[in-house]
Amino acid sequence: MLTGEYLALDGATTLALPTKFGQSLQVEEVQPNKGSILKWNSIDNEENSWFTAEIQINNFSILKTSDKKTAETLIKILQSTQNQSTKTIFEQQKSYQVTTRLEFPRNWGLGSSSTLLNNIAKWFEIDVLTLFFNVFSGSGYDVACANSNTPILYQKKAKKAIISPVDFFPDFNDKIYFVHLNQKQNSYAEIKEYQKKTKKDDSFYQKVQRVSEISAALTTVSDLQSFEHYLNEHENIVAEILQQEPIQPKLFSDYQGGIVKSLGAWGGDFVLVTGNKNNMHYFEEKGYKTILNYSDMIL
Repeated sequence: MLTGEYLALDGATTLALPTKFGQSLQVEEVQPNKGSILKWNSIDNEENSWFTAEIQINNFSILKTSDKKTAETLIKILQSTQNQSTKTIFEQQKSYQVTTRLEFPRNWGLGSSSTLLNNIAKWFEIDVLTLFFNVFSGSGYDVACANSNTPILYQKKAKKAIISPVDFFPDFNDKIYFVHLNQKQNSYAEIKEYQKKTKKDDSFYQKVQRVSEISAALTTVSDLQSFEHYLNEHENIVAEILQQEPIQPKLFSDYQGGIVKSLGAWGGDFVLVTGNKNNMHYFEEKGYKTILNYSDMIL
């Protein structure tokens, strides 16, 4: 999410960019043991299993799992999916092995949940945003991105969304980098905090409208200076709403190469940085070793 952040929850139009990194899902029928069982194995980008579960299909009960909370969320997704689908997926007296594989480290925050949801929706042949809104409470931009091959302008309207594909691969893309902050932010916890403390008055909705205008304007910028100007304005608007200090003066006040902008839930995951390749040594020297150029990250 290049723009919008928390304000996407309140109707701001966000500019969202799908990444080259995703997640695969493989389904195999296996010999039943006792009844119909769904065996689930989630594997990370280093081929390590990070979540396993065995679920009784007829009543969606957990037989065993490495993480009860994750298994309960998975069951909630599968139940909602079955209710939404007209297709019979789990046949009686059959068992299934599902294996998912991430193409990126889990702590990158690139959407292990959203890419999974998109894969499940394709498996059951249902609409992924309808599934998302039936199960989760976020904006849904990330599942829309997972289902897109191009950047999009995304606006949440109640439990629906307006999605417009856009062309966004600026000529100065070689001056745009993504730097990981070595920590993963809990998006849902941050959303709850935002909703609890944000005052929704006329001034707030004027800021939401301005963020929407910035999102649209960014799709037409032709020079780096204008791009940086819009992002700085956006950063200041969100900082005022969140009552937080922007990331650049907070952590990178002596960075001279360009600007630093928060992405998604503030305080974790990636930040956007402008500058050249040599400027990235500044972040490496501070211990931020995961740095990707725009063309390496964005689809």
